[in-house]
Amino acid sequence: IYYITVMNEKYKMPAIPSGDRIEEQIIKGMYKFKSSKKNNHKLFLLGSGAILNEALEAAKILEEYDIFPEVWSVTSYKKLYDDAIETDRNNQFNEENKKSYIQESLGEEEGIFVAASDYVKALPLSVSKWFPGLFAALGTDGFGLSESRERLREYFEVNAHYIAWTALKCLHLQNKIDDRLLKKAKKKLNVKFRIDSPVCK
Repeated sequence: IYYITVMNEKYKMPAIPSGDRIEEQIIKGMYKFKSSKKNNHKLFLLGSGAILNEALEAAKILEEYDIFPEVWSVTSYKKLYDDAIETDRNNQFNEENKKSYIQESLGEEEGIFVAASDYVKALPLSVSKWFPGLFAALGTDGFGLSESRERLREYFEVNAHYIAWTALKCLHLQNKIDDRLLKKAKKKLNVKFRIDSPVCK
């Protein structure tokens, strides 16, 4: 059986990054799309589908503030969930301490993870407990009152500006950036919220 996914946006598909296990990682549910040797803030942007492009644009915005995140492509939250649940179940019944694919990929060092997609927030939140550190989910819950793709992404707060802003808010919660930088970024990004509250947990 072959499944074909049709996106709601035309864009050039990026080439598969180089790596020994990259095809295996894509099938397992996520892979590192863009590395960063200067990721001193331990910030990771997780993009899915067409919103991966927004995550990449958000990374460029953050570089203006000397923040250099890694960008990961999440190809299947369902695969990640199934693997994590099965790993936990195996550990419980067999008294083992195996790691899930998420844990193998990211290690144990805590970081900040901002997951953005066209899906409802519940999907990335279903695997959030296996990510080490703060986790924020951006998604399209409900119906958008929008006339275009750009307006829809702004309404649901999943475009590059909101991804960058969410990352900055999470960094601020961990005292990794100061009030001055946060206020400056909010003005420049021109973000407006339906609900103005921290989303990192």
